[in-house]
Amino acid sequence: MKNLKFIILLLPFLCFSQKENIKALDINLTNYEYPFPVQFLELSNQRQLLKMAYMDIKPDNYNNKNIVLLHGKNFNGAYWETTIKALTKEGFRVIVPDQIGFGKSTKPETYQYSFQQFAQNTKKLLDHLGIEKTTILGHSMGGMLATRFTLMYPETAEKLVLENPIGLEDWKLVVPYQTIDSWYENELKQNYEAIKKYQMANYYDGKWNADFQKWAELSAGWTSAPNYDRVAWNSALMYDMIFTQPVVYEFKNIKSPTLLIIGTRDKTAIGKQFVSEEVRKTMGNYAELGKKTQKTIPNSKLIEVPNTGHLPHIESFDQFIKPLIVFLKQ
Repeated sequence: MKNLKFIILLLPFLCFSQKENIKALDINLTNYEYPFPVQFLELSNQRQLLKMAYMDIKPDNYNNKNIVLLHGKNFNGAYWETTIKALTKEGFRVIVPDQIGFGKSTKPETYQYSFQQFAQNTKKLLDHLGIEKTTILGHSMGGMLATRFTLMYPETAEKLVLENPIGLEDWKLVVPYQTIDSWYENELKQNYEAIKKYQMANYYDGKWNADFQKWAELSAGWTSAPNYDRVAWNSALMYDMIFTQPVVYEFKNIKSPTLLIIGTRDKTAIGKQFVSEEVRKTMGNYAELGKKTQKTIPNSKLIEVPNTGHLPHIESFDQFIKPLIVFLKQ
């Protein structure tokens, strides 16, 4: 009983210690090491010079096939580490950019975010690297970008892979419009506890482990940076981009062979907190959205990953990577 009382008294200090141990990061992650060497491409966008960070991993057993990995809204290129290692082992050259506003790339004070701009920046990177054809793989928000890229540059996108992409439905049909200012105020409130709570509930079905922990810590690390307000503002602009620039109506125009990898437990949707419980239940039903999207995209195949949420490549890696490699080698 004495030991139990001691543990109960100690719990607040243990929780406090965990918070204090989260590494503080600057907004360009200069004090965070990526799993592979990072290079920078200088871009001239919207009357300003920006730096786009990227990893370019070309294996010794290069099979002359390339793949670009596009990160989601709450992530950056670092979370592709295990995927990169598996793909390079099979001989694929892997290119992993941090889009402007993300990861180690520039966080502009002002920027007109659009998926077209992101796609054009990504094409400039591929041109810089001399890559004429590649598979484009996008996760979450990266799926919306991958779709836009494939529509804009069908001659470059040999194949398209969508891993639990957002944008499989048009949220503005049911969610009241939120101003950029309101998104910004919400982002200013972010911290480790809020990030963990969101990811645990929406990504991992209430479960938590060390792999999940490190990506939450990475997101939380820069919330204590002196100029975090710039990160928050960029994030607010991106939410507006996601909400107002749907790609769902253009899936039928995709010409590239496409693989959908869908964790069927996923319920991710933008704006759930602004609608009634009744409407909320209709949003982000990936078990249904995956099938519906597969029927819409010509020459597409659906791989469902059961008992998995928004991040199959983190939560159920083997079930993600095996069908991906098969598709890439076809």
